[in-house]
Amino acid sequence: MTDDGVADTLAALGPRLRAARERRGVTLTDVSRATGVSLSTLSRIETGRRNPTLEVLLRLATAYDTSLDELAGTAPAAAAEPPRVPVPRRRGEDKVVLPLTRYVGGLHAHKHVLPAVDAPPERPRQVSHDGYEWLCVLYGRLWLALGEQDLVLNAGEVAEFDTRTAHGVANAGPGGPVEYLIMFGPQGERLRPRTPAPGGGAR
Repeated sequence: MTDDGVADTLAALGPRLRAARERRGVTLTDVSRATGVSLSTLSRIETGRRNPTLEVLLRLATAYDTSLDELAGTAPAAAAEPPRVPVPRRRGEDKVVLPLTRYVGGLHAHKHVLPAVDAPPERPRQVSHDGYEWLCVLYGRLWLALGEQDLVLNAGEVAEFDTRTAHGVANAGPGGPVEYLIMFGPQGERLRPRTPAPGGGAR
């Protein structure tokens, strides 16, 4: 592997580890308790501010039930069907997370699907971590608990926030499922519009 290849693999590790954790449906706190790796170390690794040691990678591979090659993105490509990633959640809820990018560092995206619920949900469990997030609802009604705020987003509505603010989501109530897109970037990353703003010149 060339020096550039090594740099690319290291740059992609953080997002790949975050995606592996989300597929398991666990928080950084859960992983820290399971592996003995500190919460701050895990957060820095996922956001690309620290490279993991081999020992840490081995612990994470065990926790995520995957291989080092898969975590590093060096596993041989398989002629497989598109990924379908069911994620078991607490209280019997099944959440599906579909990665939409190849995790080469920087911004990456997922599509999330929350199933229909039969009763009003509890307030979403909140987490916080380094990064910045854009969320767009495609279908249904999504409850976003952001700090002390409680927002209900409908199809076509967008929220963006610093993920160091405690946040959590849930299906907003009885009815159908909720589908939404998430774009996540490192701290300080921002989307850069290139089209003219409504009623004005190019931004």
